[in-house]
Amino acid sequence: MCAYRKITPSARAGEIPPFLAMDILDQARCLEAKGKDIVHLELGEPDFPPPENVVQAAFKAMEDGYTSYTPTQGIMELREAVADYYLQEYGAAVHPDKIIATMGSSPAMMLVFGTLLNPGDEIIIPNPHYPPYPNNIRFIGGVPVKFNLAEKDGFQYNLETIREKISPKTKGIMVNSPSNPTGMLQDEAVMRGLAGIAEETGIFIISDEIYHGLTYGVKAHSILEYTDRAFVLSGFSKRYAMTGWRLGWVIAPEDFIPPMKNLHMNYFLSASAFVQKAGVEALKNCGAAAEEMRLTYERRRDYLIPELRQLGFGLEVEPQGAFYLLVNAKKFSNDSVELAKRILDEAGVAVTPGVDFGERAEGYLRISYATAMPELKKGVERLGGWI
Repeated sequence: MCAYRKITPSARAGEIPPFLAMDILDQARCLEAKGKDIVHLELGEPDFPPPENVVQAAFKAMEDGYTSYTPTQGIMELREAVADYYLQEYGAAVHPDKIIATMGSSPAMMLVFGTLLNPGDEIIIPNPHYPPYPNNIRFIGGVPVKFNLAEKDGFQYNLETIREKISPKTKGIMVNSPSNPTGMLQDEAVMRGLAGIAEETGIFIISDEIYHGLTYGVKAHSILEYTDRAFVLSGFSKRYAMTGWRLGWVIAPEDFIPPMKNLHMNYFLSASAFVQKAGVEALKNCGAAAEEMRLTYERRRDYLIPELRQLGFGLEVEPQGAFYLLVNAKKFSNDSVELAKRILDEAGVAVTPGVDFGERAEGYLRISYATAMPELKKGVERLGGWI
């Protein structure tokens, strides 16, 4: 018999850092448990319920027996609805066979990186960025290669900078427009330029389009308008306020669908059957409800921008989408974690440290306006008093 050994968690699992936004949430919950009132501006979760007809569609699907496994790729009705959405919204023809329904866009990201990357392969990502991008790439064995974005440039991608980052190991370029955390969209010229790079070099564009449908005064462009050398991640969480339903999709080049399906069936089997039915209802019949939520976010954004500027937070360019403001807080501290902790403890307002989104966002705070206007006003008043 072998001697007793203490087995510890794997090194690569231990290297995955937590979301600082969730750390702030945990700290806020502890304060609330002690009786302190907290204004929550840290999470990117819509404060709306899902549209009522989506809820009823889910109930009806369960009553009709849609409670078993579906095909790994998802039910055809949902994939056809997604394809129709891209045709109507962007003029992009997508065959349903190139779509996989997933349990949110996070599994979709895992499928893309897991299918695309061999150990040591590189993905070029922006800095600032959504935290799981580099974490997922590293966990798969890939290498995230960052390029810096500048606030003064509206966090627009510089195509020449990106070209300089391309190496023989580069497999793709990540684009997130509208962006978490900046709320900015990439100009149409940038999207065309990225498509051109993909066509010239043979690499792929990985486009995270989860915040499409939440834009203000501008239109978001799908990378599929310009090239089919692309993977697209999206879902229902943000636009339709369906975060807990865990439903999304990935659109992939035809050659990648078979291995991606194999990964999906091994890790997830399929997305929930009745939730897929609810997703069909959302895409087909919830345009008006989604637009009302978008207008509400826009009113909150228009209130919050001048208020935060008046308090001394920097915001050179007004964000055009999602429900975030990445504000420059270096006037108060260059340590965003320490600053967010002080604001939570001393003002009772939960915000996310900018460094959660990469080194380039250190000294910034991400403030979410996915919360009701009375809470936003209370948060602004508390921040003003604290300052």
